[in-house]
This record gives sequence, structure tokens and C-alpha cells, in this order.
Amino acid sequence: MSSFSLVEPPLFTRLRKASRVLIAGAGGGFDVYGGLPLAVALEGLGKEVFLANLSFSDLRRTPIDDWLAPGVAAVHPDIDGNDDYFPERTLARWLASTGRTPIIYAFPKSGVRPLLAAYRALIDHLRADALVLIDGGTDILLRGDEAALGTPHEDMTSLAAAAALADIDRLVVSVGFGIDTYHGVCHAHVLENLAALQRQNAFLGALSIPPDSPEGAAYLAAVRHSVTDTPLRPSIVHSQIADALRGEFGDVHATTRTNGTELFVNPLMAMYLTIDLPALAHSVEYLPLLAQTEHAYQVVQVIEAHLSARPNPRPHCLIPH
Repeated sequence: MSSFSLVEPPLFTRLRKASRVLIAGAGGGFDVYGGLPLAVALEGLGKEVFLANLSFSDLRRTPIDDWLAPGVAAVHPDIDGNDDYFPERTLARWLASTGRTPIIYAFPKSGVRPLLAAYRALIDHLRADALVLIDGGTDILLRGDEAALGTPHEDMTSLAAAAALADIDRLVVSVGFGIDTYHGVCHAHVLENLAALQRQNAFLGALSIPPDSPEGAAYLAAVRHSVTDTPLRPSIVHSQIADALRGEFGDVHATTRTNGTELFVNPLMAMYLTIDLPALAHSVEYLPLLAQTEHAYQVVQVIEAHLSARPNPRPHCLIPH
């Protein structure tokens, strides 16, 4: 008999026994913001939740006392750093304004081996018993034989590191379906990949974020705060997801950063797609080649070599509806 039921989203069924959950942005930038609705929901269930992010921020000014371990910085609201772009500090400031614990754990960009060591150190420190990787967009769901892979480098570094962890439940949550069209992602391929995962019982379904819920309200407030705190580089991804959550539709631009492009904001962007992490990792044909990488540029080299060598990628196609 299946362990899942229609009365409870499988995402929460999988996390039911967890008591200390680490939610981590997989692709850098503002990805961790996509985990806020889930974090608020889990806190409401009495669980301890911790937030982390693969970081694009300049962490070189981070004081030595704020490094939990090599490759793991504890970012708080007053930490020194770039005033124009520091999503982890921006989120820490918003958390502080709400009375929540204002710490975001940041992983500097690297290859898989250092990130795996950093994850192990953080999980041991937090005594976390579940890990959820959050991707703002869908390129983490691409397996490597598609016509275009979007911007997979950081996502796949995170996925490969998390796949090598043991003794912890691991999930991937994607939010922002359709946003990666800008980077050439074919979303018919995304749906095809999800169908293949569903045949393995590894696609755990879709879940809408209600805009009038505490989870939706917290997310919208955090995104508004991020735009104010980072006016020169607001998040393109989460600006669109927030618009979708508010019920906007079509070519709606919340930031001038998207001027000159045609957007398709729609309700599917504000849905969680949940996947079993080990099964997803197994579906990515080049992921084993990343395991020994030390530096971010090596990840780029491996993926570019894979793209050059693949014989017949799936051609780009349209969703026929």
C-alpha cells in the first residue's frame, strides 16, 4: 500500500518524521527565498528549520568567527559585505524584522567535493534529519540530453553534493515553472522528465502556495523587502513568482531588469514541484562526472564538455496546448 494520500501533500508526508529540516537554495542568488513558504509551514508544525544558500555573494569580508567550518559562513543581519548584492544578508535582515532566527548559512561557489564537505559539516552542526534543495526555476530538473540546459552549474553542484550525503532524507523542490524559458529551457522536456520520475514514484506532485496563507504572506513580504534592500539587482525569478502568487498574468514586469523581454507570468509559477533527490540525481546522465570537482570552473568545464559530446539532444518542442 502507498505511503501517500490525497489528504496530505507528499512533500509533507516525506517530512512528517523530520524534526530538524535544512532548506537550502541550490542555484545561488535568491534561490533560498523559494524555501520560505515551506519553512513557515514546517515551523507551524513544530519543526526546527534552518536556511542555507549556495552563494553568489562576496564572502571574503566575512569575519573568521562567522565561519562555521571551511565552506560554511553564518550570515547575520550586520555582517560586512557588498551593499548592492547580498541576498543572504538581505534575508537575514527580513527574518530579524519578524522575530525569527536571523541566520542564513552561505556556501561559497566551489566544486562538488568542497560543497559536500561543507554540507556534512553543517548537517552535523545542526543535527538536521532532512534536507530540501530549493531551485528557483526548473533547470535542476534537466537530465542532460535536452536541447538546452539553462544555467545548470550551481544547481548540479548542489544536487551532486546532496546526492552523496547519507543518513538524511533528501528532496528537491522547484518553484517558478516557465521562468527558465529566458535561458532556453524547453518546458515540454521538463514535463517529460517529471513523467519519467513519476513512473518511479519519484515525482511527489505539485502544490500551490495560497496567497492568503501565512506562508504566502511571509514570502510576499520577504520579496518586497528584498527589492527595497537590493534595488539595483532585485531578483528576476522571485519578482515573477511573487507576481504569479498575487494573480498577475501575462507580460507583467515587476522590475526594469526584464525590460525588452516578453514574460508569461501565470499561476504555475507559484507552485512547488517536489522530487525525490536521489532519484533525480540518478536521472542526470553527467552528474557522476562532477563528483571529483574542486572548483566551480571545473563544473563548467565538465558540463560544457558533455554538451559538446552528446550526439542527439532532444529537440526543442512546444507544449501543444
